[in-house]
Amino acid sequence: MMDHEQDEHGEHTEHAGQQRRELGAFVRARRENLSPDTPGTRRRTPGLRREELAARAGIGATWVTWIEQGRAVRPSAATFARLADALGLGQAERAYLFALAARHDPADLSMRAGAGAPPAIAAIVAALPHPAYAIDPAWDVIVANTAAQHLFAGLFDHRNPGVPNLLHYVFTDPAARALLPDHEARCARAMAEFRRDYGRGMHDPRVRSVVEALQGNSPLFARLWAQQGVLGREGGPRRFDHPQDGALFFMQHVLADVDRGDFRLIALIPAQ
Repeated sequence: MMDHEQDEHGEHTEHAGQQRRELGAFVRARRENLSPDTPGTRRRTPGLRREELAARAGIGATWVTWIEQGRAVRPSAATFARLADALGLGQAERAYLFALAARHDPADLSMRAGAGAPPAIAAIVAALPHPAYAIDPAWDVIVANTAAQHLFAGLFDHRNPGVPNLLHYVFTDPAARALLPDHEARCARAMAEFRRDYGRGMHDPRVRSVVEALQGNSPLFARLWAQQGVLGREGGPRRFDHPQDGALFFMQHVLADVDRGDFRLIALIPAQ
């Protein structure tokens, strides 16, 4: 048993070491691709020197050296944020840097708060003839086509101020209870799917506020939240009892945005 535990520890250590080496190689490659602030001077190595990158980032040159060398150090998220800015990283590169560093990007909150639908998601939602919508990390419905607005009776009611929130709707709106024939089971599934997203977005105050508000407003939410259920957002058959159209049957399909994996597109295709 002890040998097995030591093997697992060794594998974990090797994985962490490999991740640090990948991080160091990535930072060094990006540094060497940057142009110096004073071009024209003769250099033995391409790009910026470590000291120059550190000065741009407002961090110590030792940090840059240790990161590039893959040392077992743990700079703060703020340090990596300044480094990412100094390297001029694009969105995908920045996400890769923070993934290798095992740190949460502080800028991610500002990107999420009030963000509209990613263009690809908005275009697909608009193009589909069947109900389709997209949710952000707080499960605000950031875009929905006409068919979805008709299906989810009450969710898009003009009398409800603010951005419609799918979780608030499912747990607290009487219209949702009437629309979903298996209401409590659908609530349990929604809760478990949301908890998976919560694990990635719990640093976002908007996400936390949804949990806090529903814990106070919905005993069912509070009970299910305490059960710690977790599910991926899955497709499958869905039934609705629509107030105007009666019983409706769909197959649900879920896609994530390739640029912002915390956004979900949900399409409901009529079942045959």
